Amino acid sequence: MKTTQNFIQNLKEFLKSKNKPQDFSNIFLGGGRHDRRRFNEMEILKLTRKNRKSSVKIIARLIKEGKIVVCPTDTVYGLLCDATSKKAIDRLFKIKKREKGKFFPIFVKDLKTAKALANIESRQEKILKKFWPGKLTAVLKRNRKLKIYGLDKKTIALRIPKHKLIKELLVKSNLSLTGTSGNISGQPTSTKIKDIIRQFKNQKFQPDLIIDAGNLPKSLPSTIIDLTGREIKTLRKGAVKFKLKNLKT
Repeated sequence: MKTTQNFIQNLKEFLKSKNKPQDFSNIFLGGGRHDRRRFNEMEILKLTRKNRKSSVKIIARLIKEGKIVVCPTDTVYGLLCDATSKKAIDRLFKIKKREKGKFFPIFVKDLKTAKALANIESRQEKILKKFWPGKLTAVLKRNRKLKIYGLDKKTIALRIPKHKLIKELLVKSNLSLTGTSGNISGQPTSTKIKDIIRQFKNQKFQPDLIIDAGNLPKSLPSTIIDLTGREIKTLRKGAVKFKLKNLKT
């Protein structure tokens, strides 16, 4: 009990402080073995009911400062960062060991935000409303006026996740966040926290923080569909099952 109280107090003090972004690890001092682990520069925070509210504040702040955070989602563990930050996106490519031509999907908090990022017609909106919030990622024609680094010139992949923590982070940070799976490219995605830690702990480029929410319910990654043309195409089969003919409007 004392360990948890110390941890929460350290979080509150950090939020009030003017510490530089790289100094955030001092929030874990006194946190104890149960609350905090560390591999090189990668911190691991055990998420509990008691530290949840304070944790949301610190995670949102870190993301706004360009940090990369592994978080639980409604599918598998995911890598989150500010989708508008060139610095953060560059690091994310290195952490995932991903080719620069393969772009990241983006989490948004609501349909209004999605419409600001993409050109969504009424027929597409009807489909999205059937599955959002949920485990469906939609590839749409992007708003050409967008100044988001690392996007394809013509399209953008969006999803509104059905997950309380991610929704809180989207609202608290007031940002659109990357919604890519928390794994190194070519390695399997996972709902198990040990798998996530094992993938990153000995890597040269690591996430700044891993949120340990334990093992998540078993789930496939999100289903990805392409809504840019008249015909709907499935780009990746995943957690949402449906027949394409049933989606036509």
